[in-house]
Amino acid sequence: MKGAKEVIKTFWKIQDEGDYTKVVKLFAEDAVLLDPFFGIFEGKEAIGKFMKKMNKEMTSRETSFVVREIDGGGDVAWAQWTAKTPNGDIEGCGLYKVKNGLMTYYKDYMNAPKEN
Repeated sequence: MKGAKEVIKTFWKIQDEGDYTKVVKLFAEDAVLLDPFFGIFEGKEAIGKFMKKMNKEMTSRETSFVVREIDGGGDVAWAQWTAKTPNGDIEGCGLYKVKNGLMTYYKDYMNAPKEN
């Protein structure tokens, strides 16, 4: 069974390919995802709809994410990332819980965008 760090490495590898809907398979049926902009999504079906929305939002906003570091152990992992936007970079991190090889909890935190 894959630990949290390995699952999150897979999550970022898939996300880097550009189709967020492909990460849905990594979530448990009762997973919870908390996004600071779009809200709370409970259950794999709701997360799938959100990821479909993310495909459109990130394309229209010309935004992509670059993972800088992933670490953790057992059932918990975290990742530091940078959102690349036309208005500059935004630093953030994600906190992840994994059980039986599937993500059960995912919450992103990010710094406020720098004011010009």
